[in-house]
Amino acid sequence: MEHPAAIRPEEHAVFDPQKMGKATLFRSERVLVGLNAFEPGQEHKLHAHTGMDKVYQVLTGCGVFLLEDREIPMEAGVMLVAPEGVAHGIRNTGTERLVVLAILTPSP
Repeated sequence: MEHPAAIRPEEHAVFDPQKMGKATLFRSERVLVGLNAFEPGQEHKLHAHTGMDKVYQVLTGCGVFLLEDREIPMEAGVMLVAPEGVAHGIRNTGTERLVVLAILTPSP
């Protein structure tokens, strides 16, 4: 995908029946913009990053953000910032597909 370009991110989602699907929309040394795509019941287990911050923006669907000590309900329009070192994950608890934009900086 060439940039600059105006896109609808959710149209680039990749779903996998076995695990969370991933698609990269843009990558440079400074930032990675990607999509995480979940079928109902799929999850991205708790994990943390060293030296990197992550922003999640829910585009479609619903579920929960997983944090070390709690779960936060998510739906389209909701954003979560996971600063460096904060354990985070995602679970699709809904009956529809879930698509989440992920912005990581600096790029891994």
